[in-house]
Formats: sequence, structure tokens, C-alpha cells
Amino acid sequence: MTLKPFALLLCLLALSCPSLAAGKTIYGLNEYTHVLDFDLEVAAKLDTGAKTASLNARNIKRFKRDGETWVRFVLARDGDQEQVIERPLARISKIKRRAGDYDPDEGKTYTARPVIELQLCMGRTLRTVEVNLTDRSAFQYPLLIGSEALKRFEALVDPSLKYAAGKPGCTSDATPGE
Repeated sequence: MTLKPFALLLCLLALSCPSLAAGKTIYGLNEYTHVLDFDLEVAAKLDTGAKTASLNARNIKRFKRDGETWVRFVLARDGDQEQVIERPLARISKIKRRAGDYDPDEGKTYTARPVIELQLCMGRTLRTVEVNLTDRSAFQYPLLIGSEALKRFEALVDPSLKYAAGKPGCTSDATPGE
């Protein structure tokens, strides 16, 4: 019996797909996330089309502390709860502006955003990820988790699901994985 090349290729793909998903966790379009650094649980949107993660913050100011650059911001939360946070600045991210956000008089095609590192728990997985700070008050979810963070979580995202990982269950003494 001779298999045609196309049929052989399909068989090889079918056999290899489960191994591609080995070790990956399936998450939904939205997931509960525990931000260990602030002891805060928030609903997040998982967005494979975004590169970086973004957190809802206001009054973002950079300052120097012991010769290092830090950032101070107000963590915008539901209701009237506000929390002033200070964290070391990891880097500045250049976020591409959308067509409606571009000002030809300004001439910049990107927005510079401060980036900090945070420990995030999703499901039972704890990871340290970079998160840029921006005003997300116009969006439904205060935290957006982009593709770089999703890679760290070894995530597969099924957009037909919501909260597939359940409530975050990382212990406070857990070591963030690679």
C-alpha cells in the first residue's frame, strides 16, 4: 500500500500536535490573576495580538532613588480604592500608536510607557512578567496580558473559554518559574 505525500503529511501532523501542546496550560480569553506584589486579584484579558502586558495606572511619574530610576503611580482599582505604588523602572516600552491615536503634528508613531516587573499568578502558575503602565480606565479589564507574558506562562489561549484556570492558587512563598 502506498500513501500519497499529502496523506502522509496529515498523519505526521496529527501525531505531532499533541506533543506540541505538552506542558502547556489552556487559558480562556479572560482569566483571574493575582498580582502578588500588590496582593490584588483582578480579571485580565489575554491578548495574543498584543506584545506586552499593560496595567491600569494613573498619575505615572518617574523619579530617582539611590541613583536608580523608579516609577510612582496610582493603581486604579474598582470603586474608590486607590493605592499609590512605587516600583523600580525595568525599561521604557515603545507602543505603536493606532491610526486614530496618531497626531501628525507630534510626529511620533509610538507612545513611550514605563515598564515594571510584577509577579502574576494565573491558575496555579506563578511568573515574573514585564508590565507597562497606562490608563486603561476606558477598557473593561484593568490588566491585559500580551504574548510575551503568555509565553512565560506557557499558555494556550482558547477564546471560546472564560476563566478556564479558575481562581489563582499560587502560594505566597512559591518561586516564579522560568
